[in-house]
Amino acid sequence: MMKKKSISASNASLVLFLCQMISALDVPLDSKLLEELSQPPTITQQSPKDYIVDPRENIVIQCEAKGKPPPSFSWTRNGTHFDIDKDAQVTMKPNSGTLVINIMNGGKAEAYEGVYQCTARNERGAAISNNIVIRPSRSPLWTKEKLEPNQVREGDSLVLHCRPPVGLPPPIIFWMDNAFQRLPQSERVSQGLNGDLYFSNVQPEDIREDYICYARFNHTQTIQQKQPISVKVFSMDSLNDTIAANLSDTDIYGARPVTERQPVLLTPTGSTSTKVELRGNVLLLECIAAGLPTPVIRWIKEGGELPANRTFFENFKKTLKIIDVSEADSGNYKCIARNTLGSAHHVISVTVKAAPYWITAPRNLVLSPGEDGTLICRANGNPKPSISWLANGVPIAIAPEDPSRKVDGDTIIFSHVQERSSAVYQCNASNEYGYLLANAFVNVLAEPPRILTPANKLYQVIADSPALLDCAYFGSPKPEIEWFKGVKGSILRGSEYIFHDNGTLEIPVAQKDSTGAYTCVARNKLGKIQNEVQLEIKDPTVIIKQPEYKVIQRYGQVSFECIIKHDSTLLPTVIWLKDNDELPDDERFLVGKDNLTIMNVTDKDDGTYTCIVNTTLDSVSASAVLTVVARPNPPFDLELTGQLERSVELSWIPGDENNSPITNFVIEYEDGLHEPGVWHYQTEVPGTQTTVQLKLSPYVNYSFRVIAVNEIGRSQPSEPSEQYLTKSANPDENPSNVQGIGSEPDNLVITWESLKGFQSNGPGLQYKVSWRQKDVDDEWTSVIVANVSKYIVSGTPTFVPYEIKVQALNDLGYAPEPSEVIGHSGEDLPMVAPGNVQVHVINSTLAKVHWDPVPLKTVRGHLQGYKVYYWKVQSLSRRSRRHVEKKILTFRGNKTFGMLPGLEPYSTYKLNVRVANGKGEGPASPDKVFRTPEGVPGSPSFLKITNPTLDSLTLEWGSPTHPNGVLTSYILKFQPINNTHELGPLVEIRIPANESSLILKNLNYSTRYKFYFNAQTSVGSGNQITEEAVTIMDEAMASRQVDIATQGWFIGLMCAVALLILILLIVCFIRRNKGGKYPVKEKEDAHADPEIQPMKEDDGTFGEYRLFSFVSSAPF
Repeated sequence: MMKKKSISASNASLVLFLCQMISALDVPLDSKLLEELSQPPTITQQSPKDYIVDPRENIVIQCEAKGKPPPSFSWTRNGTHFDIDKDAQVTMKPNSGTLVINIMNGGKAEAYEGVYQCTARNERGAAISNNIVIRPSRSPLWTKEKLEPNQVREGDSLVLHCRPPVGLPPPIIFWMDNAFQRLPQSERVSQGLNGDLYFSNVQPEDIREDYICYARFNHTQTIQQKQPISVKVFSMDSLNDTIAANLSDTDIYGARPVTERQPVLLTPTGSTSTKVELRGNVLLLECIAAGLPTPVIRWIKEGGELPANRTFFENFKKTLKIIDVSEADSGNYKCIARNTLGSAHHVISVTVKAAPYWITAPRNLVLSPGEDGTLICRANGNPKPSISWLANGVPIAIAPEDPSRKVDGDTIIFSHVQERSSAVYQCNASNEYGYLLANAFVNVLAEPPRILTPANKLYQVIADSPALLDCAYFGSPKPEIEWFKGVKGSILRGSEYIFHDNGTLEIPVAQKDSTGAYTCVARNKLGKIQNEVQLEIKDPTVIIKQPEYKVIQRYGQVSFECIIKHDSTLLPTVIWLKDNDELPDDERFLVGKDNLTIMNVTDKDDGTYTCIVNTTLDSVSASAVLTVVARPNPPFDLELTGQLERSVELSWIPGDENNSPITNFVIEYEDGLHEPGVWHYQTEVPGTQTTVQLKLSPYVNYSFRVIAVNEIGRSQPSEPSEQYLTKSANPDENPSNVQGIGSEPDNLVITWESLKGFQSNGPGLQYKVSWRQKDVDDEWTSVIVANVSKYIVSGTPTFVPYEIKVQALNDLGYAPEPSEVIGHSGEDLPMVAPGNVQVHVINSTLAKVHWDPVPLKTVRGHLQGYKVYYWKVQSLSRRSRRHVEKKILTFRGNKTFGMLPGLEPYSTYKLNVRVANGKGEGPASPDKVFRTPEGVPGSPSFLKITNPTLDSLTLEWGSPTHPNGVLTSYILKFQPINNTHELGPLVEIRIPANESSLILKNLNYSTRYKFYFNAQTSVGSGNQITEEAVTIMDEAMASRQVDIATQGWFIGLMCAVALLILILLIVCFIRRNKGGKYPVKEKEDAHADPEIQPMKEDDGTFGEYRLFSFVSSAPF
């Protein structure tokens, strides 16, 4: 079953309607076809129904129509035939129905006022235009009138009437002065919809003599001016002065003072009014009120809401404007004028009527003989419009009869039409507010099928997308359409195809196998025709690497990728957009084959970047956002509020965060009084906070600045705030870090850290320094010093404790009472040495020393500890004396013993002990002598192996540099090493201590040995040193090889061999250049000659140079 986008014919009740839908033909807009087919007239252009013309210019009444054959034109004027041939001022344009009435050459526009209608006629029918009402525009002058000055009391209301002359169309009204400047308008003074100027209350600034109303007539491009109006405003005082001389009681509003008045509506009057507006127009409702103070206007709709998106307020909310009104906008609208004394209101009942408007306008019918069809004309309006039909411009009741036609109200039904049934029908829908006129023709044609789509047209479609193959056709009766694939293919059916009424074949999801030729066949009872088209399926374009979201710091470099895959037969073009617009014309933007790079990124580069890939068949795109981040901009508009003696509130406006949220604000301050130009940290607050309460110190000239911080960094500081000088006060705190330490045995130096400038709290900062000896009933001794940080007390006993305090004061008073600290007067050297010094030798390198502590009173200062001086007198194993180097060990505190590490074994030492304080060291104790026992010796100073023979080696060595006792012997161990570096059996020899060399015999020839050598004392063995050596080969062979290698004849032989080889190479080169080949036999003979054989590596010629070698691990 073929799938068609049409309505099923199974419902019998819709047969008539479906016949009209199926049978009615649409004539394609094919120029060649249209030239060949007969067609009734159709009005294509006409003048507006209400046509206001400029009386100074020619009148052009348009009427254009098309048809086949071309139509002729005629006109009626005021319902009767208008014979244009009898009026010399009227002409009709060639091949057109447009009239031109010549006014500029003597004609008068008023003579041509009337209702005009155009008729376009050919052999198939007649179409008519709307009734075109021609009226010349009018701009009459203002009538002469004498205007009296308006004398108004201050605060009263006033209306200046414009009353412009009646023009066509109505003029545009505006108020200006003599200098052609528009008069200013406000909530108090404004122009109404009728052109009058309303004053809700008059003020002295309203006095002027040139209130002029102007009327502008757009059609004639003229402006008419009313006589100037004078307004004089009198206050109550001036009225009292002039009332007796110039005015009677009836000439003024009453001699009462200016008082406030509740609102009274100036327009509209009364409490209710009505308003009728037509559907689709603009509804304008106005309320202007008097009152003092000036009332404010508010609008509501009773029982509903003002329509959203269509409601506007104009003229300072005095005018309610609703556009495109409909019947739903009918209802009661209330305006409320209110001031501080009360309110007034007015209800406007709005009724929305409607001129006729189309629901279904009649449409042209193209039928074939014997077919059926309908013309439907449905319109609505308020009140309901009446429907009337005309045929070829004549009421259908008196038109020639047509047996195929039947009128049923708003529908004409055609049955079994014939060619003579062709005609143009007019539908007129009218009510009291207007009319609608529509032409629709019935054209009866008998035409064989035609296919309008070009033959062999190529369609290219992307895979998996719909393919639409056209088969534009025409015929009467309407042809049936069938599609085939290939030359001999079967008719296409099934759900994979969609067959449209216009002949188009749709393949909803085209695949690669959809490629090929398709044939469209159109047939009706008058004939058959076919057409072939080609379909190619292409691979889709795909972005396989899309641009990604990027965050980049300002002045950095960023790159977006856009890598694509496309059909090889399609040529893609890649376009980059920024925020859906072209890239900026900037050399920083570099567009590559598959990427976009932006150099030196700025804030303006922030946005969405889109890669668009276009081919002739498809388009794909991908976007990514670039966020440019930077340090925030500095805050601004710093403001100080709530200034108190010890606090102030600082507020600021954050700068642009540059796409990185502000995390916190740092507040700094400058003390312009004490440290101008130096900024100090005050506090910081979270990034969501823009105010902070700051604690202040007295006597500081504060300026503040704020720094914003985000993840990128800190902003530049803001501009400084205004300065704020706090009042002076007593110091809040005293100096810190107070100390008392004597520099000499008879003084006390008192020091402290001075207060900073802002801590002084006022001018005249000084310090009161007080001291007294501790544990003695002395009075405090005090002295006031300037802003310094040290005071020296002289004549004190040596190293006694003192109670000390330092108090700050300024011109306003003292700081709180300070706390006391303990100090000491100056120290002197200790008087006595430690006694009972004892030494206990623990081993050859460590000893322990003991002493008795000295009495604390003899220390005469802070006990820092005891110092042990010790030095080596001599080594018992050597007689040579070295320079004496004393060593010092300090033992902190009141310790009475200590360890002496790092002693040399078998040596004599001396030591003494001294006590130390802050001044220095006391006298030394008597020298104490002690000895260290023997230890193991150091390694021998060297081991040297000489004189290798076939079976012996000579060993020489030096005694240890540090024998650490009396040497008892040397220990020698050795073992052979084979070619795989495996060790043989170990041999040990003990050697007397007085020996320095040894000859080892009975060794294997040409063998490598490893030796281990160390010294011994009675305590034990010291560290060993190692060495390796090799015995030599057979002496005769070695001697012979050495003799041959050093003989002159051997050297000469080698030179001769080298010369012979050079000659042979030259001969080979010459023969090869001559083109000859070197005989194989000569090559074999040459290789057989022992004199030109290469020397073998293992023939032992240079063996004498490798017979003896050794590896040393210790220096000679």
